[in-house]
Amino acid sequence: MNPEALRARLLAWYDGQARDLAWRVGPAGGRVGVRQDPYRVWLSEVMLQQTTVPHATPYFLKFTARWPTVSALAAEHDGEVMAAWAGLGYYARARNLLACARAVANDHGGVFPDTEEGLRALPGLGPYTAAAVAAIAFDQPTNVVDGNVERVMSRLFAVETPLPDAKRELKRLAQTLVADDRPGDWAQSLMDLGATICKPKSPLCDRCPVAVYCAALATGAPETYPRRTAKAVRPHRHGVAYILTKGDLVALVRRPPKGLLGGMLALPTSDWRAAAYTDGEARAEAPAPADWRHVGEVEHGFTHFTLTLKLYRAEGQADGVIWSPRRDLDGLPSVFLKAARAALTNLL
Repeated sequence: MNPEALRARLLAWYDGQARDLAWRVGPAGGRVGVRQDPYRVWLSEVMLQQTTVPHATPYFLKFTARWPTVSALAAEHDGEVMAAWAGLGYYARARNLLACARAVANDHGGVFPDTEEGLRALPGLGPYTAAAVAAIAFDQPTNVVDGNVERVMSRLFAVETPLPDAKRELKRLAQTLVADDRPGDWAQSLMDLGATICKPKSPLCDRCPVAVYCAALATGAPETYPRRTAKAVRPHRHGVAYILTKGDLVALVRRPPKGLLGGMLALPTSDWRAAAYTDGEARAEAPAPADWRHVGEVEHGFTHFTLTLKLYRAEGQADGVIWSPRRDLDGLPSVFLKAARAALTNLL
């Protein structure tokens, strides 16, 4: 392994092959002296933590059109941001997004700190995001390690320790390649290599600019890296979702501020538990007296468990609910949007 030669090869490849992303300025070699907007870098990194570039891009464009600066985002009502976030998952990240934006606006005059340490001090901004913003927006030589970079490191060095136990070793190996020269481009070149060439199942080794240094390729089976321990089976839960209508209006509730989907508008539901609900149990937990009819069920997967929701629909009145036109349901979290669409379609 020759770190200097490897860096030179990868940065040269990046200068010609960098992805055209909505939040990216581009390689320094093509736009010398142009620095990326920390707000856009931060926002994109938060959005990308649990989704893909194609899925995150329209959300990013809508957010930056509606809230072009961190101060504009900080001034928005929580409910508006939560609704705009719907579909990106992990709503705790949306709450952290607002907390961080408000800290930058209120405590830093709307200007992001320009060091990794300063960024780490912001609420809701973890080690990876702080390192990424410091490198990409401020050209600080930080060690930016996401899933793509872990995969690249595991193959370059043929790391036999399986994930997640290998994370510390992979981060240490990535640190050996960090230098003061073009740190932002270096971080993004590794990300792009992992996303477009060093793919999880079918790496394009014949197109890799650093294949000559890859120890996993030398084994003849680079796709078997990183090694992984067997995944635990996710538990399965059951619940009931209630779709109460009043003409064109649908009854919604605001979920508690903490916990899964905290603070989001949602359909009324039962608790989610291990055992399926009987028809009698489902009717007993309904949010209002009405002629409740079972109209099907939907399946949904969360990171740590899967869920079956029985769907019960009725026409009627209820206290303590928020009535929303059907056309406005697209802002619901995906599990509830899925349930509402299925129930309303089944009894149109």
